Amino acid sequence: MYPAKNRLRKLQVAAAFGAAVALPAMAQTSVQVTGLVDTYVGSMKYSGDSGRTSVVNSGGLTTSWIGFKGTEDLGGGLSAKFNLTSFFRADTGQTGRFDGNETMFSRDANVGLVGGFGAVSLGRDLAPNFLPSILFNPFGDSFQLSPLILHLDVPWFNASGWTSSLAGDTGWSNEVIYTTPDFAGLKANFHYQFGEQAGNTGKNNVGANVLYFHGPLALSAYYQRVKVNNPLELSPGNVQPSTNIPLPSGMVAARQSAWFLGATYDFTVAKLFATYDQTSHDIDLKDKTLQLGTSIPLGQGAVLASWANTKRSGAAVGESLKRNTASLGYDYNMSKRTDLYVIYMYDKITEQTVGNSIAFGIRHRF
Repeated sequence: MYPAKNRLRKLQVAAAFGAAVALPAMAQTSVQVTGLVDTYVGSMKYSGDSGRTSVVNSGGLTTSWIGFKGTEDLGGGLSAKFNLTSFFRADTGQTGRFDGNETMFSRDANVGLVGGFGAVSLGRDLAPNFLPSILFNPFGDSFQLSPLILHLDVPWFNASGWTSSLAGDTGWSNEVIYTTPDFAGLKANFHYQFGEQAGNTGKNNVGANVLYFHGPLALSAYYQRVKVNNPLELSPGNVQPSTNIPLPSGMVAARQSAWFLGATYDFTVAKLFATYDQTSHDIDLKDKTLQLGTSIPLGQGAVLASWANTKRSGAAVGESLKRNTASLGYDYNMSKRTDLYVIYMYDKITEQTVGNSIAFGIRHRF
């Protein structure tokens, strides 16, 4: 009797184990640990700095990040997906892109569905401006050395007082994104960020972008309208915390509108980049930014070059300001996952000291 019971118990355990193994296989779930580490050694001086700074910094060409992403096949052409990724600084091991109260999963924290209808994402995700700006300049999402990204997204807390053109960050929390299916290389993303303030729907941010890729030609555009420091209020004589723009007494920027056009064409011997964007506010303050660039294949890498010019005007800044930034570098691919780069950058803002920087870095994807 006991041997029969033992055999039965063994069969029950084996069946339970088989079911546990079979269920994930049937669901075809996949989860990945993924990320990127980018660190550089440099001698940095931006326009307005009082002197040079020797650094070992993180994120020369791409902000370092780590996280998890996964998908589950739900059947019938429908899949569930999630992203949980966090920025970190590889030079110190600190979390986030900068000192402050940046949340743990500030790069991505979203879940959604993908199918024949396109895709829907809920949570923290990209802002409308991000993909067009990084895909249509040769230095990508470099917040240290890309002229376009420096002008659009990075404020300077030095003597120049230069502020980023775009309000609202490159990622939005409390966001819903709908992505269309791919129509012969054309895809659109529609973004809506909830302000989450009872009885005040005017604090919501909204935007959209389109991306078109066909052979050597690529085109892009975006439009977004955001509260300058959603969801916080500003008072006269205060500064804009998201852009640090000091405002004359009585002038309060509550809304910003921004639009962008971008194009690239790959001639094989060289890929050309061009972008133009403009921001305006509900006060007298406007930025116009032009960027031109190229990527030229050479050996196991490419020569990268880009120039951006921003003209800032309006009563909020008094006389018109100009900024010119140019970067030239070489990115060498050691493998599909690892590359080395060297980049020189020139930077000049109206009535400020000239900046000259050079950086040598290594980037690894996993």
